[in-house]
Amino acid sequence: MKNEQELKDIVKDRYAKIAEQGKAENAASCCGATTPSNKVYNIMMDDYSETGGYVEDADLGLGCGLPTQFAKIKKGDTVIDLGSGAGNDCFVARHETGAEGKVIGIDFTPIMIEKARANAEKLGFNNVEFREGDIDAMPVSNNVADVIVSNCVLNLVPNKQKVIGEIFRVLKPGGHFSISDIVLVGNLPDALKEDVEMYAGCVAGAIQKTEYLQFIEDAGFQNIQIQKEKPIVIPNDILEKYLSEEEVKTFNNAGTGIFSVTVYAEKPGTKPEKPKRQLAEINDEPCCSPDGNCC
Repeated sequence: MKNEQELKDIVKDRYAKIAEQGKAENAASCCGATTPSNKVYNIMMDDYSETGGYVEDADLGLGCGLPTQFAKIKKGDTVIDLGSGAGNDCFVARHETGAEGKVIGIDFTPIMIEKARANAEKLGFNNVEFREGDIDAMPVSNNVADVIVSNCVLNLVPNKQKVIGEIFRVLKPGGHFSISDIVLVGNLPDALKEDVEMYAGCVAGAIQKTEYLQFIEDAGFQNIQIQKEKPIVIPNDILEKYLSEEEVKTFNNAGTGIFSVTVYAEKPGTKPEKPKRQLAEINDEPCCSPDGNCC
């Protein structure tokens, strides 16, 4: 397998291509920007279309869950979306936090940032911004976010432990995250683990479920919960590109599980109260003057 920087470059290149495709093309491939398989359609992504704040132009069909549905976002919250793509989860989060809140999307693919900003401008959302940068070194100060969401992105980052540490740093005390991502139970065949398209497609970069949850605990998070879990099945016509017929049978009978999990966790501490809107100072002089003229 490639080193960390090489893997990041591969992902950036693949997702730049994906940004130029339509949703149907992306959803029809488990690995993005590859040959479509009719059986793969929707194997990872969930349907956003009935979700408040959904923007079809911002939905590239790349997620594996609906983290915003479970994120307990409140009016006025500051929300950060990791791997924000064309902005769909940010716009859903903005629907929840309202005009009085703030949403920050972070993505390291320039064309995705460009696409997301154009979508935000069309919608007239002045409280949604997009920052270019790596999620394992976020361009955000400490203790900024009330809520962090992410949809099928951590598996694409080589150093997942570093990302989780960054999430802890950026959340306010008492803040929380809700993140959907891919994890494993059992081992993938080497042919899948070592393939760059499978890595960019959110499969080869996934780690063991127990290890993933342990990283979250080790970072200092508490009240860790799995909010949703669903199995991901790779169709045989995809597996056959990497494995022999006998190896496909062995893999399907091996008990290896690929799962989309939505995990919630809290940063210890008490969240500071949001400042209340100050009333205008009252003038001590009487409103009405002695001559009877009232202001």
